[in-house]
Amino acid sequence: MIWNEKMECMDAGEMKEVQSERLRKIVSYVYKNCPPYKTKFDTLGVRPGDIKGIEDIQKLPFTIKDDMRDSYPFGLFSTPIHKIKEIHVSSGTTGNPTVVGYTKEDIKLWSEAMARAICCAGAEPGDKIQIGYGYGLFTGGLGFHYGSLEMGLTIIPASSGQTKRQLKLMTDFKPRILACTPSYALYMADEAREMGLDPRDSSWEIGIFGAEPWSESMRKEIEATWNMLATDVYGLSEIIGPGVAQECRHKAGLHIWWDVFYPEVIHPETGRALGEGEVGELVITTLTKKGIPLIRYRTRDNVSIIYEKCRCGRTTPRISKIKGRTDDMIVVRGINVFPSQIEHVLLSIEGTQPHYQLIVDRKAGELDELEILVEVEEKIFSDEVKKMQMLEDKIKREISSILGIGARVKLVEPKTIERSEGKAKRVIDKRKI
Repeated sequence: MIWNEKMECMDAGEMKEVQSERLRKIVSYVYKNCPPYKTKFDTLGVRPGDIKGIEDIQKLPFTIKDDMRDSYPFGLFSTPIHKIKEIHVSSGTTGNPTVVGYTKEDIKLWSEAMARAICCAGAEPGDKIQIGYGYGLFTGGLGFHYGSLEMGLTIIPASSGQTKRQLKLMTDFKPRILACTPSYALYMADEAREMGLDPRDSSWEIGIFGAEPWSESMRKEIEATWNMLATDVYGLSEIIGPGVAQECRHKAGLHIWWDVFYPEVIHPETGRALGEGEVGELVITTLTKKGIPLIRYRTRDNVSIIYEKCRCGRTTPRISKIKGRTDDMIVVRGINVFPSQIEHVLLSIEGTQPHYQLIVDRKAGELDELEILVEVEEKIFSDEVKKMQMLEDKIKREISSILGIGARVKLVEPKTIERSEGKAKRVIDKRKI
């Protein structure tokens, strides 16, 4: 089933006309209604009339997260605050948070985008969905809620946390679809086993997981654990929240709704446009939003993009799973390290569990040190010390071959690493940089 067949299956030539018309309108709209954008355009010497079609998008300036923080709270809005019907806030590690606002039309747009995403994952009207994303200032819970309403699903708005209750709701209400972070799905599996439940007997057939990076290895772990189809959803609060892109059952990339979120992939240092299949930074322009439309927003997410028609029938381009994010990336001795790389190694080694933590430190006058805490199966600790040492050495070798740097590995017992009911805290950076 395809939710909006006209837009999701439109010929590329026709779509270009739609995109061009919408780009012209949104550029004129922000130039007229958003002073920071007018200043940006004027500085570059670009006027709305210079934008004739979608191919002219590269004439426009980039927008970065600092633009939103610098204009905190409402300076980057293009709609008067009294016309904003909903506000969400994304917390940051430093400085002001980013604030996004939705008009009534934006909420309708979000509902449509999320309905497309949920349908793309395999949902059908009348299905029950258990939403395990947080409700509130975080966009996850409400985004799924709006899309599920639009699709005609029966909603179980569980929100995040209260794991035993989550499992009881699943057992008693038997929803077909689960939406939460991938790390929480595995956390719930641990709890289910402690309660005497077999995760493979759950009612969940489809999982829609996002809000944190996760690897193909983790997908296999979730699918084997819960006996479900695990799909990836992509979004970010600055653009709209979840629902920007979504995998279909073929898991061959995330379909991005390019009639409303126009994607580009650029070289992160030069800003040069990259070609199909090349890995670079994803840049998104919101073509139809009213509250806080963004022009060429640099997501800091590294992806590649393909444009061929999918086996599911959709003609939308597909972005890869996130190959790394600058806010997840750590630099250790000049090497870029992504937690997803470590995760991929660990889940390929028998005896390890999908719970780990990276600790980076630097003592005075010394090089960076990377320590990796790895949970292993209970039986490992009943084996002889020699076998534990062999496992440690194997993990070290595999990580060194992938990253090109050495790391200390410490095997720890199950449930030693602190669990999270939201995003897993994968990195602890103790360096004073």
